[in-house]
Amino acid sequence: MEIFKKRGAMTKFQILSEISKQEPHLKQKDLAERLGITVQAVSENIKSLIDEGYITSKDGRSPYKITQEGIKKVKKDAVTLRKYSDGVLEVMNHYQSVWPAIAKEDIEKGDTVGLFMENGLLYASHSEQSANATAVSDAKVGEDVALGELNGMIELNIGNVLIITIPTIKEGGSNATDLNLIKTIYKVGFKEWENNNQIDKVAAVGTVSHAVANKLDIPIDIQFAASSSTASAARKGLNIMALSVGNMTKSFIKAVEAEDIKYHVIDGKL
Repeated sequence: MEIFKKRGAMTKFQILSEISKQEPHLKQKDLAERLGITVQAVSENIKSLIDEGYITSKDGRSPYKITQEGIKKVKKDAVTLRKYSDGVLEVMNHYQSVWPAIAKEDIEKGDTVGLFMENGLLYASHSEQSANATAVSDAKVGEDVALGELNGMIELNIGNVLIITIPTIKEGGSNATDLNLIKTIYKVGFKEWENNNQIDKVAAVGTVSHAVANKLDIPIDIQFAASSSTASAARKGLNIMALSVGNMTKSFIKAVEAEDIKYHVIDGKL
């Protein structure tokens, strides 16, 4: 729609369209209310339309009359807009919302499948679940399957986040870190907080945190955009242990609080 790419082109088209209705008492205030713009914006556009020869007016005030050139312009722009709208409607009429999932078992096109979250991913199987969909493609176990006609609500348990603050290098870094504490937490998970959930993923921010993980032979799953990624993972039901150096802990706390995720902060210093 090249014709509407110029700034204010659509507004001018709307003003011309309203004036073409030949309402004798049409005022700038009326145009502003109909178009949802200011009276000043209407005034500036009308002045421009007069200068361009599309409308006539005495002293820039109503009554406004559309010229033959103005009529030609409205018709041309209306046809362009209609073609664009028809194209959009044609696409939308053939549009089908499709969601991906991992096939937990072999699935054939047309099967009704149940949906559930596991390890932060959406899975589909023939088991009965609170949410279901129709497979629009075949898939072998472990493959991605396309789903349509989603119904119900996918059960989602929000995970927890355990943030362990690590001493900065000035405070001694990994040598001043309670490695046994971190190792124990990694093994037992959230038992100390009356929660039997195990640690699903480990996030680390800061060089010292990586050094601590290396010493303990703990694999790091999240290291870039760690705070937002941790919050996102917890929203998908994963339990995260986050190693954070010094003041970097604030970004973790801010991110999980924004998502209303339960968290605990532990001092990892010896």
